[in-house]
Amino acid sequence: MLINSRYYEPPLATVWKGREDGIEFERFFQFVRTENALNYTFTAASPETVILGFCSDEGIVRNQGRKGAAAGPLALRQQLAKLAWHRPTSFLDLGNIVCLDGQLEAAQAQFAMLIHTCQKAGRRTVAFGGGHEIAWGHFMGLTQTHPEIGIINIDAHFDLRPKTASYESTSGTPFRQISEYCAETSQPFHYLCLGIQPHANTRSLFESATRLNVTYMTAEQINQTPLSHQLDVINTFIAKKNALYLSICLDVFAESVAPGVSAPQGLGLFPEAVLPLLKYILQSGKVVGLDIAELSPALDRNEQTARLGAMIMAEVLNCI
Repeated sequence: MLINSRYYEPPLATVWKGREDGIEFERFFQFVRTENALNYTFTAASPETVILGFCSDEGIVRNQGRKGAAAGPLALRQQLAKLAWHRPTSFLDLGNIVCLDGQLEAAQAQFAMLIHTCQKAGRRTVAFGGGHEIAWGHFMGLTQTHPEIGIINIDAHFDLRPKTASYESTSGTPFRQISEYCAETSQPFHYLCLGIQPHANTRSLFESATRLNVTYMTAEQINQTPLSHQLDVINTFIAKKNALYLSICLDVFAESVAPGVSAPQGLGLFPEAVLPLLKYILQSGKVVGLDIAELSPALDRNEQTARLGAMIMAEVLNCI
């Protein structure tokens, strides 16, 4: 792979460990193997789903948020490794792209290159953030193989902020950047956002969502409407899409269950409201890339958010 080693961190096999039950293939860590992406070549004999990390909170800092998300990929791996796993599914961990010296755009370009290499080889990509700036790099890696891909973001925020005079990219801009890329390349911008918090998004952001034909449901609407209505909204969105990119921001969840994020949500959703939506999306068979973002271990309480993120990922991966 043509990855710049300066931005690359090989996977740590020692991260994938857990309780030894004396029986093989009982827990998640026993289904994961690690390889150095710099000298790895995909073969037809290794069709695993690829796990990647994007170690960055530069986008959060630029977005005036609280630091800590760069440590998220490690914490998510550690928690996921411990969980019981019931399917004969194998995973390949190819390590992390890291953001150095504030060079976010360069790190995103490297991440996109790594995602594209995996997708070109026919592998599904599962990425751990990091701030939600992961979405710009992930999308750019996906769109080369899957043009006109549909985007579903489970998030309290639209992340449609415009770039500033100082920064092209932040954790609040990825889907605005994607919309501009789609306009420049004459592609449709298909974006569904679930879990929006009106008090966390300004009037101008709602106006941008309307102008860009974004489909969305607020957290309150999800809590107050029947599940059948929510699934109808999702089904209408995905019906004509051949491929989907699914992004999960942990700040969509209520602060009581997810305190370890940059922007906790007192009125956020609970897992039992989100999991049926995720499972429905995954069971479409159209998701080619997914990520989870905004875990900040330093802001967490007794690893509560890290455990929630890992369990959400386990539920999601079980549907693939």
